[in-house]
Amino acid sequence: MAEVESPLLPDSAVNVTLNDTEAAAAGTARFVATPEGSAVAYGSLVVMALLPIFFGALRSVTCAKSKNSSDMPETITSRDAARFPIIASCTLFGLYLFFKIFSQEYINLLLSLYFFVLGILALSHTLSPAMNKVIPANLPNKQYQLLFTQGTGETKEEIVNYEFDTKDLVCLVFSSVVGVWYLLKKHWIANNLFGLAFALNGVELLHLNNVSTGCILLGGLFIYDVFWVFGTNVMVTVAKSFEAPIKLVFPQDILEKGLAANNFAMLGLGDIVIPGIFIALLLRFDVSLKKNSRTYFYTSFLAYIFGLGLTIYVMHTFKHAQPALLYLVPACIGFPVLVALVKGELTEMFRYEEKAALCDKEPLDEATDDLKENKKEQ
Repeated sequence: MAEVESPLLPDSAVNVTLNDTEAAAAGTARFVATPEGSAVAYGSLVVMALLPIFFGALRSVTCAKSKNSSDMPETITSRDAARFPIIASCTLFGLYLFFKIFSQEYINLLLSLYFFVLGILALSHTLSPAMNKVIPANLPNKQYQLLFTQGTGETKEEIVNYEFDTKDLVCLVFSSVVGVWYLLKKHWIANNLFGLAFALNGVELLHLNNVSTGCILLGGLFIYDVFWVFGTNVMVTVAKSFEAPIKLVFPQDILEKGLAANNFAMLGLGDIVIPGIFIALLLRFDVSLKKNSRTYFYTSFLAYIFGLGLTIYVMHTFKHAQPALLYLVPACIGFPVLVALVKGELTEMFRYEEKAALCDKEPLDEATDDLKENKKEQ
């Protein structure tokens, strides 16, 4: 049978369509996309991949001033980066064993419920800034707090402390509608809304502390991706079995069937978020230089486009699944390093250390810190 190339499930390119199982059961040949359909699908995936990287990087520059723990950036250290490929490998292999031992239907049901909750929160957080601009400022905006604690008295510990307002509540309602739509129909548009929200939040809230850590993380996942795609069938098996919005999809037969199309090309969120957090770091490095330019950000952003395009080209040329990070990692690291070398800023790039918080302190916070320092001196 002819094979359809559908790239980049969880962290790699995988030759699989969502209706392969149905086609095999029916004894029919797999769908073969037209050149136009493939071009539209892959072009759409590239555009969708660029959106969360671009806007997530811009949003990562400004620290969230909210007290919500979900809004605070999570800093990835070199130790975390070194362990991440090992943890990812154990998780991937664990999922592989689960799908081999237990019923795929029940596992995917639990995963759907889990990502239903996460998707609502992620999409709500993504839409919140836009909602602040859409809703008129003169409308009443009440404040709410969801607080869940453990223990009493001095042993009292906060488990959940989520503060939100009326505008956030509107976002939550809209996100819940999308969540129910995804849970009931598993429609590809609902899947993409959640997937884009996950990717944007990942790029925005996962911060690398320096370029060296970024190189360790990308280098480790480079090996991880190549091994699990070329060395075993684990990645492909999990990708075929896993039903969750951890991928962006776009139908290759949309020109023939419209929104009812069901033969998808796919792009795993790992191939967006992992390079994306490195690109976001380079944007923050650009800001730290205070030269009013975004040289390294635009260089790495264009390098990502080149790497993703090269992945698709090689996959179609050789008719074989390709691990996307095989091409994205050298491009996203190599091009900015080359530019830094030419500009004589390579040492400065690798010496750049990101602070725990990028945004300036409020005047009240600065006054409080000064008062504490004066007390210590006295």
